[in-house]
Amino acid sequence: MAKITPVLMSGGAGTRLWPLSTQARPKQFHALGGDHTLIQETALRFATEAFARPMVIGNAAHADLTRAQLAEVGVTAQALILEPAGRHTGAAAMVSALLAAEMEQDLVLLLSADARIADPAALRAAVALGAPAAEAGSLVIFGITPTAPETGYGYIRAEPGEGPVRKVAAFVEKPDLATAQAYLADPAYSWNAGIFLFRPDAFLAEAERTAPDLLAAARAALAQAAREGDTVRLGEAFGRVPSLPVDIAVFERTDKAVVVAADVGWSDVGAYDALWAEAPKSSTGEVLQGPALAVDSRDCLAISDGPLVVLAGVEDLAVVVEGGVVLVTRRDAPGAVRAAVEAVRQAGRGDLL
Repeated sequence: MAKITPVLMSGGAGTRLWPLSTQARPKQFHALGGDHTLIQETALRFATEAFARPMVIGNAAHADLTRAQLAEVGVTAQALILEPAGRHTGAAAMVSALLAAEMEQDLVLLLSADARIADPAALRAAVALGAPAAEAGSLVIFGITPTAPETGYGYIRAEPGEGPVRKVAAFVEKPDLATAQAYLADPAYSWNAGIFLFRPDAFLAEAERTAPDLLAAARAALAQAAREGDTVRLGEAFGRVPSLPVDIAVFERTDKAVVVAADVGWSDVGAYDALWAEAPKSSTGEVLQGPALAVDSRDCLAISDGPLVVLAGVEDLAVVVEGGVVLVTRRDAPGAVRAAVEAVRQAGRGDLL
């Protein structure tokens, strides 16, 4: 049976979770209420005989942090690929596939390092279902079974058919609420969580056809890379790689994409509302992490790295104290957090980001 190499993409910034998530320590390096950080959870998810040791691709500035966090849970990466700048998942996919082909890896499982999976065994089972199709040359994407009419996620529409593996009919951008409610009732639709499985040579052949400029730039960056042991420090050409998601660069342009349903309890933990939703709560819906008290309040989230936070007579707030910054926002307003990040940048306080 083909060995599967997990490739953990660890380049995200997690700006909707600022000030908890910062450029120096983005969300994949935080536990966010769990026993392990998100990158540790992701690596441990595939610590079985069916999987090879992972490869990790991420920001060069996080090299030591990545190694340290993986070492804490007994994981040693096959390769640590260091990006001089973030260029989206298309570039990460191309470089990872090129290196995996060079290392003669059988199959690549490409996924983000900063998502949470409630049922890792179900994800591994879904990967096993998709593996024969990937071995045969299909490009597999895993469709997460929707649990709510989410307007913040992209969707995959599967072609009609039977069995666990179906051709992709279309990728659908983030819908409005009425459309998302219709998708929730239609089993043809699933969330696009950005989890992919493929043979490196099959993926690169399609990339040559669908995104040749991106592939050429990624190949140049890898050719320029400084290598030392398991570290691959990409060259300056990486900064010239077009910044595109791998979905747009390859999966939306190929006729080889298939989708495997995955009911795994996936969450991108991308905003404070998501963090609140999955955490254990008090009888009044409070989630309190660190020194915090709630009086006559409801459905709030409070996180503090030191000072006592007291919530009194409020509802639906997120109050986060981290690194000398205090953020007070509506719990369900990720757009406001992004706007706050930009306001802080415009105020000349990029040191806080």
